[in-house]
Amino acid sequence: MKQLTLTLALLATLPIFAKKVKFAVDMTGITINTTGVHVAGDFQAVAGFENGDWQANTTPLTQEVGDTNIYSIVVDIPAFAKYEYKFLNGDQFYDVEFVPVESRVGYNFSDNRWLYVDSLANDTTFVGAIRFGQNAPAGLKLIRFMVDLQSESGVSPDGVHLATSFSGNDAMQNYLWSFEGTVSEGILYADSNATYSYRFYNGSAEATAENVPSACATDGYRTIALVDHIVLPLVCFSACDSCTTTGISSIEKETVLVAPNPAQNTLKVSGIGAYASARLVDISGRQLLQWNSLTSPSIEVSKDQVGSGIFFLQLSNEKGNSSTQKIIFTQ
Repeated sequence: MKQLTLTLALLATLPIFAKKVKFAVDMTGITINTTGVHVAGDFQAVAGFENGDWQANTTPLTQEVGDTNIYSIVVDIPAFAKYEYKFLNGDQFYDVEFVPVESRVGYNFSDNRWLYVDSLANDTTFVGAIRFGQNAPAGLKLIRFMVDLQSESGVSPDGVHLATSFSGNDAMQNYLWSFEGTVSEGILYADSNATYSYRFYNGSAEATAENVPSACATDGYRTIALVDHIVLPLVCFSACDSCTTTGISSIEKETVLVAPNPAQNTLKVSGIGAYASARLVDISGRQLLQWNSLTSPSIEVSKDQVGSGIFFLQLSNEKGNSSTQKIIFTQ
């Protein structure tokens, strides 16, 4: 899928391509590790941090003046790119937060947080101080928007955008990212117990807005009554429901049990009867173990096989259903 082809071509001729991005986490109610609060992700190399991406101890966050619960850092990284990251209460990967499923990348079994840096404007890109291990900044709720453009003749080189009533109905405020196929999505945060309107754009100009059918529209817009964190159903552009075929599986709630977790030596993963295969990866996504044909409702993993640290067990089946489980082996 083309992503801002014309814009990127123009940027290649410009001397300035970096954008200031602020990563911040709210540690309210959490005892801070003596080694400090850190962030790790695939932005660290381009931001100039030592030893490249996904380093647990090279990017410390600073406690903000006036709010002892907020820890943050501002980095210069290339714009018009998607980045994945996680916060750590410490400087080892077993100190990493467990990201709720609504906030995860969700594709290729990635359970990282993510953001898209969509402009070179002089302001600093900042989504807010997200609560450690939670979905949103304090007092706000997460909304994950998803739209499928497979019914369109193509995707605009300006990208897919979203206008919402809580962002001034300005499509340029919210660029949507495509992880896979013809589906684009984005995460925003808003006050709960309120009703909001929104619609998608195949581009950014007003003329590129979808025509929402009257059956699911109010004054030409889709609506949501926000109560709690929510992943909205995948809808087809200019339609009320999903496209007839999407090839994209929904984000699944997890039902698998891992115990004990953390473990000192061996742990058991049960409730996997609905899944056909599994693999164990480390925090960087490197595969350590794989099970291609699961014949038992449970499996065991030992520290002797992978060592100490934090890992992720990724389960999947032929129907596209998946589950990711965080596993920790203590030192």
